[in-house]
Amino acid sequence: MEKLKVGVVGATGMVGQRFITLLLDHPYFELTALYASARSAGKSYGEAVGTRWKMTVPLPEKIAAMPVYDAAELNGIKSRVDFVFCAVNMDKGETRAFEETLAKAEIPVVSNNSAHRGTPDVPMIMPEINPDHTAIIDQQKKRLGTKRGFIAVKPNCSIQSYVPLLHPLMRFEPSEVFVTTYQAISGAGKTFADWPEILDNVIPYIGGEEEKSEKEPLKIWGALTEKGIEPKKDLVLSAQCLRVPVSDGHMAASFVKFKKKPTKEEILAAWRDYRGEPQKLELPSAPKQFITYFEDDFRPQSGLDRMTENGMGICAGRLREDPIFDWKFVGLSHNTLRGAAGGAVEVAELLYRQGWLSK
Repeated sequence: MEKLKVGVVGATGMVGQRFITLLLDHPYFELTALYASARSAGKSYGEAVGTRWKMTVPLPEKIAAMPVYDAAELNGIKSRVDFVFCAVNMDKGETRAFEETLAKAEIPVVSNNSAHRGTPDVPMIMPEINPDHTAIIDQQKKRLGTKRGFIAVKPNCSIQSYVPLLHPLMRFEPSEVFVTTYQAISGAGKTFADWPEILDNVIPYIGGEEEKSEKEPLKIWGALTEKGIEPKKDLVLSAQCLRVPVSDGHMAASFVKFKKKPTKEEILAAWRDYRGEPQKLELPSAPKQFITYFEDDFRPQSGLDRMTENGMGICAGRLREDPIFDWKFVGLSHNTLRGAAGGAVEVAELLYRQGWLSK
């Protein structure tokens, strides 16, 4: 199999660094180009990232020696890669315009950014849940006037801790969901070394996070129409998002009311038996067991369980009846693997197997 050539745009940031570690020896994709702002362009990647390498594994020598290119030079991008992962740190409006410029230049974009998550004809993919939404790409290409250029995005990192647990239960018709997320500092691109204020502290606000947490799931469960993806309307979501002193791993406490209340056994069976398209296709990044339930009341724990299925699995625990809602439970996902770069790589794998990405 000839691998597709891929570039990472925003390569020096934390998510860009995670992309690099995940693309080393990938069976479908070959990392051939790194892109960043003009101030990093012309340097080797090792020089550009300097002391800001935040991964626990050492920076590979071959990556450190790779040149960094200016992300603004479209012709250079087009000549070096078949598609790009985008994880830029720019204003949302600038990011939206930049990604459309890439797509119009016939460079497919798999984005970690939030700028296009609300765009009706841009699929926001959680591969185990809505792989059929990639069909909207044809509609997007007509709008952009492209033959192969398009944008696909992955959803917000925090919703990975509860949306995958709700999805296998959709046949029981959840109608109201309240969720509180407890989000790791790597979601803000931080480590304990550069954010000492978070130690012994909880911050009760993350800008824009609650709106994303309430709206994005409705698009993921939405319907494809001639006007784009129509968000699901018969479900109300309310979210509260907190930043907690944890390095990696977003946790969510969910409370759910159903129109057809399931039994505990039905919920556990739905979680245990659920397999999505990535499991059927055996995508390289896909967890073999999508959802792992822990009977121990003290699990899942961020430190113990975030690397379940190489950080791509979803953990659940503490399933109990609730006196106000019907059921409550806890979920956990690795926010920079499943929730960010790893999720985007799995999206690209799905797009590749479906035929949307090619040489």
